[in-house]
Amino acid sequence: MKIKKVVSFPLGQVVATPAALAALEKTGQSATEFIEQHSKGNWGVVPEEDWKANDEALKIGERLLSAYSLRDNTKIWIITERSRDVTTILLPEDY
Repeated sequence: MKIKKVVSFPLGQVVATPAALAALEKTGQSATEFIEQHSKGNWGVVPEEDWKANDEALKIGERLLSAYSLRDNTKIWIITERSRDVTTILLPEDY
């Protein structure tokens, strides 16, 4: 896993789907820990080509997608829209 040292981009309004909130609550984890990683350019458990695509999207202002595993191995995604006005925490099946 690659981790960026200094990355900054606007998250806009942060929202979450009910299913994502329930999954986080079930594991006792906070959305904040994943939002912080996303905002630092740690795209989580995405394939190398998606990591590179996110790095490029960060430069040119496109949509950003991170993926993380909760303690019980439930996958969550965090998507910041290209407009940078909203960031959504969701489960892949919510997409």
